[in-house]
Amino acid sequence: MNFLEPIMLEGLASILWPLCRIGAFLMAMFIFGGTTVPARVRALMALALTVCMLPNIPAIPAQPQLFSLDGFLTTISQVIIGAGLGFMTQFLSQSFVIAGQAVAMQTGLGFASMVDPVSGTNAPVVGQFFTVLTTLTFLALDGHLVFLRLLLLSFTTLPIGPQIFSPTELTYIFYFGATMFQCALAMAIAAICTMLVVNFTFGVMTRAAPQLNVFSMGFSVSMVAGLLVLWYCLAAFMGNFTAAVNAVMESTCTLMGTSCSGVW
Repeated sequence: MNFLEPIMLEGLASILWPLCRIGAFLMAMFIFGGTTVPARVRALMALALTVCMLPNIPAIPAQPQLFSLDGFLTTISQVIIGAGLGFMTQFLSQSFVIAGQAVAMQTGLGFASMVDPVSGTNAPVVGQFFTVLTTLTFLALDGHLVFLRLLLLSFTTLPIGPQIFSPTELTYIFYFGATMFQCALAMAIAAICTMLVVNFTFGVMTRAAPQLNVFSMGFSVSMVAGLLVLWYCLAAFMGNFTAAVNAVMESTCTLMGTSCSGVW
């Protein structure tokens, strides 16, 4: 029966290593990686996706032994690759969370906060509003299916093996955070400029008429102006969302070493 042992280990490795990459991807992915999704549900999803993707995953050219140093390095590399690809999708949600926090702090709405379902920390309600809006838009446009397709494509461009991202590619992931702040600034720049003008106007009014109580009147006016600015910011939501999705897609495809043409 010893001749069955290599066959069993080879079959186990062909399932375990894709499962590690897919599980790490779901752990770090936007929506599925949040605290609202139980770990058991995420594990079952990873197992189901592995079974569905397994027929389309290319065969490993030189499969190392499962219980060896190369096998251990291969397992670690699959976790790093999956987590890196899933981490790229977090920039999409966090850019709008940062934009919502900037708008809330500028308009005086930052005192109202609630628990963020993605990170589990307290965040302004305006940021939560943008998070929910981003999540619904992302699911309505089948964004989760597109990134799962990219995950399946990664098994071709980044075959299973002990190799991981190069230092240049790892640095590229960290520097992509600048794109997140650019998208957030593009979403919140209108509110920042508008509230700057409102506060500057109140400053001039206070100097011209010191008897005006800027604290009692300015707070209510700032909130009303902030709500109007937030209303007008929603008109540009789809444009900012499209730009953020395109940036995430291009960066993910560059990280995988492929082209995004025809993916979405």
